Amino acid sequence: MTREKNNLFRDLGIIILSFLIALILVKTGSLSNLINDFERWQYLGSFLAGIFFVSIFTVAPAAVALAGIAKNNSVLLTALLGGLGGLVGDYLLFRFVKNRLGADILSLVKHHPAKRLKEIFKLKIFHWLVPLIGALIIASPLPDELGLVLMGLNKMKNRNFIILSFTLNFLGILIIGLIAKNIN
Repeated sequence: MTREKNNLFRDLGIIILSFLIALILVKTGSLSNLINDFERWQYLGSFLAGIFFVSIFTVAPAAVALAGIAKNNSVLLTALLGGLGGLVGDYLLFRFVKNRLGADILSLVKHHPAKRLKEIFKLKIFHWLVPLIGALIIASPLPDELGLVLMGLNKMKNRNFIILSFTLNFLGILIIGLIAKNIN
């Protein structure tokens, strides 16, 4: 087996293991208990809940915790600290996607017999459209992981990613906080 296939199988194994661990944490209630504790920790809880805000497996309880924190504290400070936490979570995922999984996917495409698919990855529109779609996915309720894969495929610079990730997470948490503040 080639090294690229070994890397792909290893990366897929890591993703599957992460999914199983998250599933166990959700099913046992451990994750809910931890995230409920975040509300008591206020601003530290905002940062920690922000880290969990970026994953499909943990976004719902993290959003509830962030809403609770924002309702009883400063919405702006909750969004700022939660956005920083979201940046940390996204950056960890992005580094994995950018350096490993993205390379594995591109390697598969490179060795795929369909020349048309290879040509799509070389188009100039691919270089700006893919990060834009990735950013829209991160800003939406869709899982950040999908948007991060798209950004990783394009080899987005770390500085640009950091600015974009923080801004999108900050705005998403700010909206949640404002809604929470205005609901009785």
